[in-house]
Amino acid sequence: MIPDPRRKAHSPVWSGILLLSACLALAACTTGLNPPQEDFAGGPPTRTPFQPLQSVEPPSPPGTPTTAESQTPPQTQQVNETISVWYPDYLPDALSDRITLPAGYQLTADRDEAHITLSVGSENVVSRWVYALAAPYPTIPDGVPSEAVQQSWRGESRGPFAGAPILLDQSTLGVFSALWGEPAAGSVKVLPPGNLIDYAWGNQPAWALLPFEAIEPRWKVLEVGGVSPLRTDFDPTAYPLSAPFSIQGSDQENRFGIPATNRDPSLLTTVALTGVTALVRATAFTMHRNGSTYPAGDIGPILRRADITHISNEIPFTPDCPPPDPTQPGLLFCSDPEYIALLDDVGADVIELTGDHFGDWGPEAMRYTLDLYRERGWIYYGGGYDLQDARQPRLIEHNGNRLAFIGCNGKGGGYATASEAQPGAAACDFNYMQRQIRDLREEGYQVIATFQHFEYYTYSPQPAQVRDFRRLAEAGAVVVSGSQAHQPQGMEFIAGAFIHYGLGNLFFDQYHFCTDNACDDAFIDLHVFYDGRYLGNELATTVFIDYAKPRLMTPEERQTLLEVIFTASGW
Repeated sequence: MIPDPRRKAHSPVWSGILLLSACLALAACTTGLNPPQEDFAGGPPTRTPFQPLQSVEPPSPPGTPTTAESQTPPQTQQVNETISVWYPDYLPDALSDRITLPAGYQLTADRDEAHITLSVGSENVVSRWVYALAAPYPTIPDGVPSEAVQQSWRGESRGPFAGAPILLDQSTLGVFSALWGEPAAGSVKVLPPGNLIDYAWGNQPAWALLPFEAIEPRWKVLEVGGVSPLRTDFDPTAYPLSAPFSIQGSDQENRFGIPATNRDPSLLTTVALTGVTALVRATAFTMHRNGSTYPAGDIGPILRRADITHISNEIPFTPDCPPPDPTQPGLLFCSDPEYIALLDDVGADVIELTGDHFGDWGPEAMRYTLDLYRERGWIYYGGGYDLQDARQPRLIEHNGNRLAFIGCNGKGGGYATASEAQPGAAACDFNYMQRQIRDLREEGYQVIATFQHFEYYTYSPQPAQVRDFRRLAEAGAVVVSGSQAHQPQGMEFIAGAFIHYGLGNLFFDQYHFCTDNACDDAFIDLHVFYDGRYLGNELATTVFIDYAKPRLMTPEERQTLLEVIFTASGW
């Protein structure tokens, strides 16, 4: 699922400045120019001085005057008129900061006197600015109907945010007032951009309308009519919170370097992080009966849609693995190599090897397993052919986002067998990992750190977990995730990082095993990166229907789990 790591060329946006003022002034200027196109992520390109084409003429007959002698150079017409441009104060900063006026153009404060105007409108759209509807992260509802925001704007508030004003900044108020008209009294609350998130968390339930570039991890981006701008299948033209900006006047070709949008899909990366995978015992027995890809029948599409899919597979593959026994008494595990088809089916890209059981079947099985991953071009980390290999961060560049995966086994001892000459999982060396994380951040990488930690059958994280997870967050990891938990655990935000202490089982046979069936439930965390920055995540919630196969939760099941987890998180 990971494409060529070279960054794709961006979609062209707007033509640069091409001597427009001279072209407008010269009466003979009738042929349109076709200038180079500006890259979305860069500034206006540097122009190469215009070089006239050399004409090829037949030799002149003897006695014919030369060109210089026979022609009088035409008089150059002087440009006297200044072209005035107007745009409103409510333009988002990320848009107005990109506008570059050519020579001969100047801003005016009087819209009626302007030759050219740029404002909200749909007649000559040059830019479409995407806004997100967001709420504090521990909000239970996942979205609202398409018409809900406009209804609330008009003072007809209803649903989960009934009575709560829409939080926004002054620019966003101006944009949507131009789109929808002035809001009803009390339907909105205007705050400085930097105050929105803290105010929302302190006044829940709360919701906010903010430009896409203002999304950060403590927000939960809400669906509007089932559509979210965090997703790769997002269509801005079918989204009610997409604001069109149009140019009107004597120049309708947008020669000001205005970006086409604030959400370029070629800058977006989604990473799916998952919990425990162990294709053994009753899980393997069910796969043997129903087919190797049976466990992914319901949740496979979610994993395949991610740009990068992470699997924490604790178990080595070996051709010598005995047939699966659902009642196996011991805890030394292996998997038949044919079961790797399940990982193929879900689109695995990155394999975490920090698990307790990677060394269960000995060095040869570990090397055999690593060879299988390498043959498929999969990236592995947290374990390897030796300690140096196991400690090595794995670096990925996708759509311009530089990501680094790093992990370790927090139990150590016999669970982490990697040494200078031995394959296995890497034991946690926190001082070493903290230095690695700091170095990677300085190099521009967004670090995803994952653990095989001690298993606690609790929703609330335990003190040892909190201590160790926070160390990696404070070192600069943007995501710290627990791959060890057999039941889902709480979360927190600290030092700008998102910590999820335990996701639960992805594929493992603890169906109806835990108290209150807590091991039946799990998360798939879909982390979103954009233009080198971590935006946040969406939580997919799953529940097992047998010893091998999870499905997506119903809305009622999901609400129950989120309430439990958010409470365990102290929210």
